Amino acid sequence: MAVSFERRFFLIIMNIQNINFTYAGFWKRFAAFVIDMFILSIGNLFLGFIFGIPYDVITGKAEFTKFIDDYILGSILGLLLGWIYQAVMESSVKQATLGKMALGIAVTDSSGNRVFFGKASGRHFGQILSGFIFGIGFFMIGFTIKKQGLHDMIAGCLVINKNRSF
Repeated sequence: MAVSFERRFFLIIMNIQNINFTYAGFWKRFAAFVIDMFILSIGNLFLGFIFGIPYDVITGKAEFTKFIDDYILGSILGLLLGWIYQAVMESSVKQATLGKMALGIAVTDSSGNRVFFGKASGRHFGQILSGFIFGIGFFMIGFTIKKQGLHDMIAGCLVINKNRSF
């Protein structure tokens, strides 16, 4: 099996820079996503009980006849929770959400360094774009050399497997 010139050049550059990591593949990242969505659904349920029911009582809608305001409030809170969870966790010292930590993967910049909140936020909102185009931005992970999705390319990030020397 022949290795392409692009792949050989990339491996040479990585060896020169002494970067020692492998990229996390599509299925491992998908499993981390499933874990994170489970965690976020619990968080959203908790937020719904905290803000939804008292909001209904305060506004006089406790009879639950008009749900549109609850839906809008819940959607906004859910989006904010997802963004803050992902951006804070990926820009932390651990460089990973709980799902990624469970599977031993981390988010780095293109040099293997920790990302900051702004870059992690850009990656999160890039994921929304990846989903809007029928998920193609996510499926790119399985076909690119660095296993990057569109959102990773937009933010200049890599998702790597952690090893003991990391």
